[in-house]
Amino acid sequence: MSAKKRWSGRFAEPVSELVKRYTASLDFDRRLALHDIRASLAHARMLRAAGILSSTDLKAIERGLAAISREIESGKFRWSLEAEDVHLNIERRLIDLVGEAGKRLHTARSRNDQVATDLRLWLRDSIDEIRELVRKLQRRLLDQAEKHAATVMPGFTHLQVAQPITFGHHLLAYFEMLGRDRSRLADCRERMNRLPLGAAALAGTSFPIDRARVARELGFDAPSENSLDAVSDRDFAIEFCACAALAMVHLSRFCEELVLWSNPRFGFVSLPDRFCTGSSIMPQKKNPDVPELARGKTGRVTGALVTLLVLMKGQPLAYNKDNQEDKEPLFDAADTLRDTLAVLDELVAGLRVNGAAMRAAAEEGFSTATDFADYLVRKGLAFRDAHEAVARAVRFAEKSKLPLSKLPLAALRRFSARVGKDIYGVLTLEGSIAARSHVGGTAPAQVRAAIRRARKALGS
Repeated sequence: MSAKKRWSGRFAEPVSELVKRYTASLDFDRRLALHDIRASLAHARMLRAAGILSSTDLKAIERGLAAISREIESGKFRWSLEAEDVHLNIERRLIDLVGEAGKRLHTARSRNDQVATDLRLWLRDSIDEIRELVRKLQRRLLDQAEKHAATVMPGFTHLQVAQPITFGHHLLAYFEMLGRDRSRLADCRERMNRLPLGAAALAGTSFPIDRARVARELGFDAPSENSLDAVSDRDFAIEFCACAALAMVHLSRFCEELVLWSNPRFGFVSLPDRFCTGSSIMPQKKNPDVPELARGKTGRVTGALVTLLVLMKGQPLAYNKDNQEDKEPLFDAADTLRDTLAVLDELVAGLRVNGAAMRAAAEEGFSTATDFADYLVRKGLAFRDAHEAVARAVRFAEKSKLPLSKLPLAALRRFSARVGKDIYGVLTLEGSIAARSHVGGTAPAQVRAAIRRARKALGS
């Protein structure tokens, strides 16, 4: 059949080849193809139920779209730049296959509400997949946390040794971050789950359509309430990119720690070899490429969010061609988050932990100084006075090149007469950790209890 544009009757000259290339979206929107077919089938069935299509036409459309689905899934579908985008490629092929019935499918809809629907269907599926990947990574973290519920390591503030914690407790912090990410994605999915189809170009349609029927068939909670908003809204894409960017920030923070921990100066963990690379000239190198690349890709996803915000900021209602630019950043953000979650799931599963190195680091930097101050408070000293006394004790220990736990009792009593022999139980790493036995604390018993609650919440 003719390769003329579906709207070409209005124009006296054909579109230039340069403009065709510049405005074409086929290279990236073809991934919407199966969602487009799914929405078209629901639309056609509704048209038939409303008496707008004949049963003969509906059967032909269903047959043609089924054939197109098979062609796409087998890689045999012939995509054409002449047809501009995924929607017109499918429509053109449908008309080739079933003739006049294919021309009737576009009754009571526009590409504006069509693409808005396809994009929501695609993103809805992507969110479901990503949320499951987040859940898998959370389980991996729980597995490692359970193994290391009592493995002592230094907790840091300002990247300086602060207080002893356990490695299991540290990993549970990332479990919590990812839990919020899953929750945000679920909220995003709920808000986006409204059907645009039926809004047509911007004002609705004069045909007696049943939007609620289409919404039910496609799994939407309800039709969108305003036709102008339905075709022009890209809040759902922006919100997803915001969720994705924050999730990537969480993953990037974890990756930064993996880079630090795997450095020989720390030596806390060893990454599986399959996630690292070597150097072209330094044979000893084992570079943490995957965590480093995840840090870099975080900027890419944040960039997608900024792109969509800027894309929408100056658009009047309703649909504008600018919105063609929404797909590439959205697709890339979803792909990047999906791939990063998948690769980190495997990396965490293969992580090897050096508990001895963690413990040695926790013994540096006077990490039990706060426990010393708390001890003096329990002995009746005001906290600010206890803080000052311990600060002087730390300065003395530093000059003596000894940890607080190795200072003689007489030396410790120089800073407060309230110090007794029981101080040494307080100044041990295990004593410090065990003392923090409350919900959210780092005591091994609390870490294990938190893991049990987390597994129950995940359903695992």
